[in-house]
Amino acid sequence: MIQSLSKLVTFEDFAAWRPEGGRYELHDGVIVEMAQPVGDHEDMVGFIARKLTVEFDRLNLPYTIPKTALIKPSTSESAYSPDILLLNRTNLVNEPLWKKESTVSLAASIPLVIEVVSLNWRDDYFTKLGQYEAIGISEYWIVDYAALGGRKFIGNPKQPTISIYQLIDDEYQVTQFRDSDRIVSPTFPELNLTAKQIFQAGDLPT
Repeated sequence: MIQSLSKLVTFEDFAAWRPEGGRYELHDGVIVEMAQPVGDHEDMVGFIARKLTVEFDRLNLPYTIPKTALIKPSTSESAYSPDILLLNRTNLVNEPLWKKESTVSLAASIPLVIEVVSLNWRDDYFTKLGQYEAIGISEYWIVDYAALGGRKFIGNPKQPTISIYQLIDDEYQVTQFRDSDRIVSPTFPELNLTAKQIFQAGDLPT
């Protein structure tokens, strides 16, 4: 990722500046341009989003997955653009920044967030993990398909891992899934999906 501006800005400055094209985040007042994802990354994002959409449609839940919405922690001049952001539409009336800035900050609006790991893996395992926990987001997935994260996060030897963090007593507790492990999601307990299916989402049919 490339820092696009060096001076510190407020969220209001960032929201007014943010252009139509490109993908940008605000990290403690610094505007960051996110690198263009590789194909495998996008295949996995699309695959997971499709599976979740089928599931919440089946259950008739008031959820949606927006394209470019932001999460803003209330305690910092930051705003994050997750790979997948599941929104509870019934709570958006309580979000002051939703209508004009497509930005949410309340845990009740955000049942689930998913980040597919890129080279900037520290943002997902350190920064966003801490911020999402502080907001009170009940479920956070880190999909580390290339085993880029540190060994203290995904073990040694490193291998492709999906870490699902569940908020319990205001702190995240993690469960990890690899290979043919069936994903266990607190938000979607009947989800029929394995880690291997996600990691193979980009494989072309032969």
